[in-house]
Amino acid sequence: MARIIVVTSGKGGVGKTTSSAAIASGLALKGNKTVVIDFDIGLRNLDLIMGCERRVVYDFVNVIQGEATLNQAMIKDKRTENLFILPASQTRDKDALTHDGVKRVLDELNDMEFDFIICDSPAGIEQGALMALYFADEAIITTNPEVSSVRDSDRILGILDSKSLRAEQGLEPIKQHLLLTRYHPARVNQGEMLSIHDVEDILHIPLMGVIPESQAVLNASNKGIPVIFDEQSDAGQAYLDTVDRLLGNAVEFRFLTEPKRGIFQRLFGG
Repeated sequence: MARIIVVTSGKGGVGKTTSSAAIASGLALKGNKTVVIDFDIGLRNLDLIMGCERRVVYDFVNVIQGEATLNQAMIKDKRTENLFILPASQTRDKDALTHDGVKRVLDELNDMEFDFIICDSPAGIEQGALMALYFADEAIITTNPEVSSVRDSDRILGILDSKSLRAEQGLEPIKQHLLLTRYHPARVNQGEMLSIHDVEDILHIPLMGVIPESQAVLNASNKGIPVIFDEQSDAGQAYLDTVDRLLGNAVEFRFLTEPKRGIFQRLFGG
C-alpha cells in the first residue's frame, strides 16, 4: 500500500508546492516509486516547479471525469526514474474534485504499486484542500516561523483531526509532521521571527524538517528544477535531510544557528 501524504498549510505562500516537489523528488531519488498530485485546481503551479508545464496534455480533473486515463495524464519526470507528476487543471472549478473521483484515482495508483502518493494541497480549507487531506495517511504541516502562519497551521491540525476519512471512521489519526520553511536564525535572534521552540510549543507536532531561507529556492523555481537537486545549497541539503527523516532515518538538524563570522567580517562587516 502506498503512503498517502498531504503537504498542507493554513496560509498561502509558505512553500507547499516547493516542498511537495522537493520531497517527491527526494523520495524517488531514494528508489521509491512516487507520484505527486497537484490539488490546486484553477492555479496549477506544480508543473512549473517541476519543469514539465509544456508536457501537460491531460490533467487530474480529466482523469476524475473519465476524459483521460491515468497513464495519459501522468507525466514521467525526466530527471528521476521513479517520479511521476499528475498536474491540476487551470480551467476547471474546484468543485470538479469529488470524494468518489479522488478515491478512484488513489485506488488506481495503489494498484500501480506506487510507494508514495504526495498530495500538494492548496492553502486554507476550501474544497481542493479538504479533498487533498481527506484520504491522507500522513500530513506535512508546512509553516513559516511567523505568528499568522503558525496560527493558521494550528487551524489545519483541527481540520485533519475532524474532517479526514480516518476521523470519520474512528481510525488511527493522520500522522502529522512539522516542516518549518524560510527559517532565518539571525532574524530569530533579533526577535523578528518565532524560534523553532516557539513553533513546537504552539503546534505540538514532531519536527521533521527545517528549511533555511535561501536564494537557491527561488533560483530553482525559476529554472523549473526542484531545489533538492541543488545539493550544494543549504535548502537542497535540508530537503534531503527531511526526506531521510520521512523514511525513518535519524538525521541531525542543520542550519539552525547563525554561521560564525570570521575576524575580518566582524571588523569590517559582511
